[in-house]
Formats: sequence, structure tokens, C-alpha cells
Amino acid sequence: MTEFNTRLVHGQGVNDNQTGAVNVPVYNSSTYQYPAIDSQVRWDYARSGNPTREYLEKQIALLENGTQGFAFASGMAAIHAAFAIFKPGDHIVIGEQIYGGTYRLIEQYFNERGIEFTAVDTQDLAAVKHAIIPATKAIYFEPITNPLLHVTSVTQIAKIAKQHNVLTIVDNTFLTPYLQRPLDLGADIVVHSATKYLGGHSDVIAGLVVTKTEELGKKIYFIQNALGGVLSPESANLVRRGIQTLAVRMDRQQENSFAIIDFLKNRDEVTEINYPGIKGSSDNQIAATECSGFGGMLSFELKQDVDATAFVNQLHLFKLAVSLGAVESLVELPYQMSHAELPPVERLKAGITPQLVRLSVGIEAATDLISDLTQSFESLQLSQSSSNKFKRIKRRAI
Repeated sequence: MTEFNTRLVHGQGVNDNQTGAVNVPVYNSSTYQYPAIDSQVRWDYARSGNPTREYLEKQIALLENGTQGFAFASGMAAIHAAFAIFKPGDHIVIGEQIYGGTYRLIEQYFNERGIEFTAVDTQDLAAVKHAIIPATKAIYFEPITNPLLHVTSVTQIAKIAKQHNVLTIVDNTFLTPYLQRPLDLGADIVVHSATKYLGGHSDVIAGLVVTKTEELGKKIYFIQNALGGVLSPESANLVRRGIQTLAVRMDRQQENSFAIIDFLKNRDEVTEINYPGIKGSSDNQIAATECSGFGGMLSFELKQDVDATAFVNQLHLFKLAVSLGAVESLVELPYQMSHAELPPVERLKAGITPQLVRLSVGIEAATDLISDLTQSFESLQLSQSSSNKFKRIKRRAI
């Protein structure tokens, strides 16, 4: 079998229409002609299947070492499909730090439809075990949390799940199959917001699901076909194209992340840096064991006397935006932006303070990214110096 980076580029063979095309065509047809009334056709209606979409679905299954893959219109549609295989009365253990959109889906949709959830710190294996009850059917979590980058062992959670005969469902958006393959570590279902690293260019909304077994694949396909939240052929092609450069993009993003961390370590304005690649932490120990890299996401805490809002507003290369995983670098304040839906008490309880800054590191030159951070810090210093001078003048005038 070819190596992973080769599979990123070539995927499954195209072999389309004897044309010699190296990329699968974009099939826009909504319906397909039957040769005869009793023909057994592969394609009949695009909601049920599309050649371009299927190519991507086979590609992600290949990369995750799964049995079947499924492409959805968004990451949330993919997560919905993973939860929709359960029925009223079922119970699911979830990580207490999950994507806000997933939390909203659980609280305002699935709870009302009779599926129960218990949120726990998935790093606390005893708490995970304690949360499992007879009705429990699955454990769902993100191996690296957002925005504090805490790491949960997929191997350990999957081991607990198997002991209790429940499924392990992993959101692998932050790491992608390039850095971690949860199915190889014991998981049963993997979901992705392909909008992020897999697409990689901030130009497509997409979600993917991969199952370990055909039985689970049949359940996900029923949801996909019955509800119809499928990925369009054009979007499937964009994700396919993005996947081809996943390795080279993530290598640069990780390289840039380490350079930025080295810079931040020497800034007096920064009190803490969160990144699983920093040695000496339990997060790093797990990630170093179960992952082949640490990703392009990091966050850091600014001192209380530093104006976090002014800091992010004065950045130029880092675009102020809530998404992540693309070629351009992004910055946000989780307390005010990505996690603003949580009540303030819950945000602070989770460690998300107004001083927390999250970076999605892109593929630009590291020196330019560091220069951008430097000029913003220096602008704050000048502003603070001017403010202090004004206060001294005002006191003398009084």
C-alpha cells in the first residue's frame, strides 16, 4: 500500500470515461437515466449518490482507515448524523469542552427528542466511567479541545467504551487523519468539519463522517439519504482538492506555530501558552504518544492590565475571524466571539477568560506573523505610555 502523503494526492483511481482525467469530474446532474425499466443502476438521484461526492467519501474513508465515508453539507450536519443514529431513551456521554454548535444541537434539539447527555471532563477517566449508565450508547468527544487545547486519550476512552459495550465517536477536525487516525486507536465513528483543515482555504462549508464498520455505515447512510443534507458536487470537489495539499499545509502551520510560541515565551504580556506541542505537560505526553503532530491551533493568556481587544484589533496579517484551519492566519477572543453563547459563569468555569487569545496559524512566513504580533504589542505599550503620561499631567494640573 502507498504511504499516507501519496494517498492524499492520488486517493482512489479515477478511471473516468476513458478520458485520462487525473481528477474526478464535477457531476452536476440531479438525476440519471435508466438504460431500461428493469436496469440495476449505480446512480439514480443525486441526493442518494453522486460520483464526485462518492470520490471524496471514499477518499476520507481511505485516509481514516475506515470502511465507509459520508459527505454532508456542513460539519454540523455531519455531527447531527452521528447523533441521529440513536433513539429516544438512549444516553450519550460527551466531553464538557466541545464545539459550541455541537452543544447547541444537543441542548436545543436532541435533548428535546428524548436523547440524554452527560458532560464530563474526558481527561478524567474515572469521571467518564462514572457517567456511564445502562442506557449509555456512546462516548463523544474532541481529542483536542477548543480553545484551551487540552488533550484526551482516544485509546483510553475507546478502551472504557469497549468495556461497557458502547461506541466511541471522535471529532477529528483539529488534527485530521494526517496527525491522528482515531479509528486505528479504537474509535468507531469519526466526524470532521471539512470546512477547516481538510478544505483548508476558507472557501467551502462541508462535513464528513467515517465509520469503522459497514453496519454503522448503513445507519449513517440512512440518515444522509433520508434527511438529504448532502454535500454538493462543487463543494465536494473543493474539499477533494484541499485534501491533496493537507500535509504540506499542516507541516508549515506547525512549523509556524512553534516559531510563534518561541516568540510568545519571551513576551512579558503573556502569562500562559496553550499548545499540545509544549513539552512537560500531560497534554503533550498524550499527544506525543497518539498523534504524529500537534496542529496549527494555539491560545495564550494576556496579563490583566493588557487590553486584549485592542491587541487583536491592531493585528493586520492575522485576520479577526472565528473559523480555523485555512492557509491564512486568524485570531479571535473566544470569550467574546466563538464561545459567547455560553453564559459568562460557564465561560470562566471552563477557563475561557476575556484575556484569552486564540490563533489559527496559517502558512505565511513566520517572520511576518511574528512582526505582526510584535507591532501590536508595541502599539499597546505606546498607548499605555501615553495614557500614563496624560494621567501625570492631569494630576499636576489639579
